[in-house]
Amino acid sequence: MRFILANDQVRHRAVQYVQQALQGHVVTIKPPTRSLEQNAKLHAELTEIAATVPWAGKLRSVETWKRLLVASWLRARGESIEVLPALDGHGVDLVYAPTSDLSVAMLGELLDYIGAWRNERNL
Repeated sequence: MRFILANDQVRHRAVQYVQQALQGHVVTIKPPTRSLEQNAKLHAELTEIAATVPWAGKLRSVETWKRLLVASWLRARGESIEVLPALDGHGVDLVYAPTSDLSVAMLGELLDYIGAWRNERNL
């Protein structure tokens, strides 16, 4: 069961479910993930960058730009990404949490980072 604590009535129902839950069940409380508006803005930014900014000699896909910018943002925050040998033995892969797991605040910070990155490059 999933509850979005939008009001006291929902909060009360969530408490009832917790009180009735069987031993061993797990309850997780976390901040809301990115909003639809933020998601749309992120993909608009990435689409524009992908269409106009070459990297390493050519235009890159939206997904590639998302990986590059998220990895750069995480490093700027002092967080680490993992660079692991590829499972098929060819090259390396970057491993980090997907943007869909980011809270509203974290995605806001990522969008600010992308905006600053673009401003530094007059994009």
